[in-house]
Amino acid sequence: MEIAQGQRTGPGALAAFARFVLCGGAVGLASSFAVVALASWAPWIVANTLVTTASTFLATELHARFTFGAGRHATWRQHTQSAGSAVAAYTVTCAAMLALHHLAPSPGAALEQAVYLSASALAGVARFAVLRLVVFARQQTRTEATGRGRGRGRAATPCPPPVRVPTAVGPAALCRTA
Repeated sequence: MEIAQGQRTGPGALAAFARFVLCGGAVGLASSFAVVALASWAPWIVANTLVTTASTFLATELHARFTFGAGRHATWRQHTQSAGSAVAAYTVTCAAMLALHHLAPSPGAALEQAVYLSASALAGVARFAVLRLVVFARQQTRTEATGRGRGRGRAATPCPPPVRVPTAVGPAALCRTA
């Protein structure tokens, strides 16, 4: 199967988004249990910081290998950019909760959950876009352009067949090549 230059060879947007939700959800669920367990031995803020750091690292590895179809470890640049997008998402959810408490000083648990989950969903979609279009896209495009992929998880862009040029350029040769 031939692949046009610049065309993605990883999963499509819908498949990548489903994988993003699956990986992120699994890591998030495991993290919630890990924070509770670790908080029994250390202050909650320390436990949350350690678990958030570890879970962001783990999620970035999963996204590099599985979500976006790279099939290899994430680079340090990708880890740094992914951490930046996680901090931005965290800021969005915190801002939403601060705004809620400013507008409604004592909101009910259902309203708090609705606001938090809505902000998380919005931040998650934005984070997916950043990871797909910026963090993991450059490496994929660079690998495709140079044709130097490791061969794992991606097909190299095939070269066109060589063009044969006739040595004799007379009317008979031109008719045969035309």
